[in-house]
Amino acid sequence: MKTKLFIPFGFLFAMGIGDTFSQTSGTVVMAVDIIPARHEIALPDIPGYKTLKCDLHTHTMFSDGGVWPTVRVDNAWEDGLDAIAITDHIEYRPHARDLTGDFNRPYEIALPGAKEKNIILIKGGEITRGMPPGHLNALFMKDVNALNKPDYMDALREAASQEAFIQWNHPGWLAQQPDTTRWMKCHEEIYRKGWMNGIEVFNDKEWYPEAIQWALDKHLAMTANSDFHDNNYYKKQFPIRPVTLVFATERTGEALREALFAGRTVALFFDKLVGPKELVDPLVLQSIQVSKPFLYQDGYAFLEVKNTSDIEFTLIKTEKDDSELRDKMILPRRSTVVIKVKKSPDIQKIYTYRLENVLIGVEKYQEFNLIVL
Repeated sequence: MKTKLFIPFGFLFAMGIGDTFSQTSGTVVMAVDIIPARHEIALPDIPGYKTLKCDLHTHTMFSDGGVWPTVRVDNAWEDGLDAIAITDHIEYRPHARDLTGDFNRPYEIALPGAKEKNIILIKGGEITRGMPPGHLNALFMKDVNALNKPDYMDALREAASQEAFIQWNHPGWLAQQPDTTRWMKCHEEIYRKGWMNGIEVFNDKEWYPEAIQWALDKHLAMTANSDFHDNNYYKKQFPIRPVTLVFATERTGEALREALFAGRTVALFFDKLVGPKELVDPLVLQSIQVSKPFLYQDGYAFLEVKNTSDIEFTLIKTEKDDSELRDKMILPRRSTVVIKVKKSPDIQKIYTYRLENVLIGVEKYQEFNLIVL
């Protein structure tokens, strides 16, 4: 749907473009069509799976958010996402006097627009308690109202009975764990009951390195989510909002759900990629392409290194050598750089780099072999 923006002539003149319009009397107004557009995120699929860009934690006016549920869908579509979850707080609803709908209502309001925009909409809710246990999202709920229980263990039991995907939100949130991010006794009990399936390693503007190891040790899906309450405040600084990359067999809600329970996820936030090596490795290899040398000259080979993704990679050489390759190389998003290597045509060379912004464990970095044929 197009939107009309009416601009007074005086504003146009002040901007230096008013002289292109004639004015006989009164105020001249120009009507400009603003056409909503989707900004696709360039991230490759990996062998056997489609890479789905998802935000699994957002809020609306039905809890303490500042936007109507349809806005969440519109923003997700414009930001290039494939799926979004609306997860309004169960226990905290400051607008309850004005918005009297039940806990399923945000999903019901947003669903028609999601269908029209081909966005996978996930029905969920956020169990909102003090620490312990903190906040947990229940995704793919059939009836979100069932989460409204006095005892949080009863709420989680109900989520599990509906076969919901349960995620521990912002485990190191400063408001609840100001000193040390701890895995507490209650979290172990929830996990052992099978009532914890994922954990946020990034939320809003915080990230939690401790959660990386917990996810790896306990086979929990790693997620990165905006936790948006108002509009997208990342747009001015970053091309991509925080997203959970889910590797699904197809682009459907059922396939997305299966992939989450299987733990096939990688967290992406502020150009930082965090996930298990078996998923990070193919994603990097599909993103960074090294050409054969196109020129040999004066003992050097010239070749192209292409980054097809929207992630800016930072490469640090792991060993010193005489190749004259830079010790630090940045591959801007969706770009190609030309490098030259001291090399004869008949010898293959392999140079190992550490990807400074790609983690496969706590302070453990993915490596990339730059192979020069």
